Amino acid sequence: MKDELADLLRQALQSYLADSGIEPPEGLDIQIERGRGSGHGDYASNLAMRLAKTARRAPRDLAQSLVAALPAHPHVERIEVAGPGFINFFLTRDAAASVIGRIHREGAEFGRSGEGAGRRIMVEFVSANPTGPLHVGHGRGAAFGSALGNLLEAAGYHVHREYYVNDAGRQIHILTASVLVRYLEHRGEAVPFPVNGYRGDYIHDIARDLEANHGERYRISGHELLADLPADGNAGGDKEQYIDALIQRIRELLGEARYLEILKTAVGAITADIEEDLAAFGVRYDRWFSERGLVESEAVERTLERLRAAGELYEQDGAEWFRSSHYGDEKDRVVRRADGQTTYFASDIAYHLDKFERGFERVIDVFGADHHGYMARVRASLDAFDHDAERLEFRLVQFAILYRGHERLPMSTRSGEFVTLRELREEVGNDAARFFYVMRRPEQHLDFDLELAKSRSNDNPVYYVQYAHARVCSVLAQMAERGIQHDRDRGLAAVDRLVEAHEQALISALGRYAELIESAAATHEPHQLAQYLRELAGTFHTYYNAHTFLVDDADVRDARLALITAVRQVIRNGLAVLGVSAPESM
Repeated sequence: MKDELADLLRQALQSYLADSGIEPPEGLDIQIERGRGSGHGDYASNLAMRLAKTARRAPRDLAQSLVAALPAHPHVERIEVAGPGFINFFLTRDAAASVIGRIHREGAEFGRSGEGAGRRIMVEFVSANPTGPLHVGHGRGAAFGSALGNLLEAAGYHVHREYYVNDAGRQIHILTASVLVRYLEHRGEAVPFPVNGYRGDYIHDIARDLEANHGERYRISGHELLADLPADGNAGGDKEQYIDALIQRIRELLGEARYLEILKTAVGAITADIEEDLAAFGVRYDRWFSERGLVESEAVERTLERLRAAGELYEQDGAEWFRSSHYGDEKDRVVRRADGQTTYFASDIAYHLDKFERGFERVIDVFGADHHGYMARVRASLDAFDHDAERLEFRLVQFAILYRGHERLPMSTRSGEFVTLRELREEVGNDAARFFYVMRRPEQHLDFDLELAKSRSNDNPVYYVQYAHARVCSVLAQMAERGIQHDRDRGLAAVDRLVEAHEQALISALGRYAELIESAAATHEPHQLAQYLRELAGTFHTYYNAHTFLVDDADVRDARLALITAVRQVIRNGLAVLGVSAPESM
C-alpha cells in the first residue's frame, strides 16, 4: 500500500509541477510512513514540507494543492492535511482487512519480499577465539547475527554467513602452552601452571585426550622446561614475559612439528565444540574461515607486499607499520613486530581484502563492544586498497550480563570461571535465550535475568508471544471438540463483520508486519521485530480476553477465526526469523 500511495503522490506532484512551471528536484524520494495513531490516518507523508522551499509556498498550502491533484484510489477513504503540512491517508475498512486474505494466501511467505533481490551480503558474527567454550556473552552476538541473517533473507538478500577462526595468533600459543602444562601434570611432571594460562576443565579434557591418544609423545622434563625462565606474575615477575618465554621453550624442546600437533589438536577440539554448540543454538554458517589458512597460503604476506609496494608501510623501532593515520585512524598500526611475527591486524587486513574481493555488495562485521577502536583501522586498510569502506558496516554487541536473582555470574574465559552458552541453553532453553538476546539494540546494555527467562508469566516476553500462538491453537482445538467446521472462505468474505475496536486494532497491527520486515532489514535491527511481536501478542491477548470467538453467527465466527489464524501465522513467521519456535500448546 505504501508504494501505491507514493505513486499517487508522484502523479499529483507531476501534475502540480507541470501547472506551476517549477522544475522537479532531482532524486526526490517520496516518503510514506505509518500514521502516528488514531486521528492521524493510516499513512502520512511530509512531501509538502520538504518541497515548500522549492515551490516557494507555505507547506500547508502546498499540501492542499497536492491533495487536490491526487487521483482517486478505491482503497483510500479520505485524505486530510494536518499540522504544519502532513498529508494523511485514511484507508477504507476493506483495504485494511484485505491483509487477512493476503496472509492466508501467502502463509509462511507472508512478509517476505524481493527488496534485496540480486544483492549479496556477508555477515560475519561470533568469531570468538577458539581458546575455550562459548560463554553467555558470546551468545548475544550469535543470536543477533543469526537473526540479522534471517531478516535480510526475508527481505530478499542473498546472505553469506561466516565465522572467522582466529587460530594463528598469540592467544592460540597461550592455549597450546596451557594444554601442554596440563598434559605434563597428568604425566607426573611438577610444572606450575602459568598465571596467564587458560584454566578450566576443558583444558584438562584436551590434555587427557593427548595422553590417551599419544602417551609419552609430548613428555618433556619439568626441570628442563623451567630452567632459566623469568619469574611468573605470582612470583614477582611479569606474567606476559613469562608466558612468552614458556611458549618459546616448549617450541624448542618439542620441535615445531610436535608443537603444532598439540596446537591443532587444541584448536580443533575447541572449534568443534563451538560449532556443535552454535548448531544446537540454531546458528548456521556457510563458511568457517581459518586465519591460519590465510597465513599458510601466504595471503597475509601478499597483502602486506601490496601495501609495501604502494608505499603504505614503513619501518620504525624494528617493526613494520601501516600508515593508517593517512586514512582517518588516530595513529599508525603495527603489522609486523620486531620479532618478525605478523600481527592480528595484518591478518585482518588480508581477511577483509578477501571479503571485498569475493564481490559482496555489503559486509557486516558483528563484533564485541570492546572492538570499538578497531573499526577505523580496518576501514583505513580498505581505503588503502581503493575499496569503498562505506560498504563495511560494524555492529558492536555489548556482552550480556547474566544474573540469577540479584547475583551476577562471572564470565572470564581465562580464569575458567564462566557460564557457558551450553549451560544457559540447558537452563532456559534456546527460545528464551534467543529472544532475550535480541530484544534490544545490540549496542545497548543487557541484563539477562535467568529467573524471568524461565518463568511462565506475562512478564516473560518470549512466553507472552508464544502463548498468543498457543492460544489460537487452543481455540481451534475447542472448535474441533465441539464439532464446528471453520469455513475459511466464508470467513474471508465476511471480514467486514470485524467491526469491534479490538478487531480493528489487530487488523492494523497485521498490516504493519511486511513493512516492519523491510524496515528492520534496511536498518539491520532485529529488535524491531521482537518489539513488534510483543505488541502484536499484547493486542491479541486483549482481544482474546474481551471477546468470544466461537459464536453462533457463522459469518462472525468464521471471520474471527480467519483473523486469529492470520495472527497465528504472522507470529509464527516472525518467530522463525528470530530463530524461535512457535509451540501449539504451553
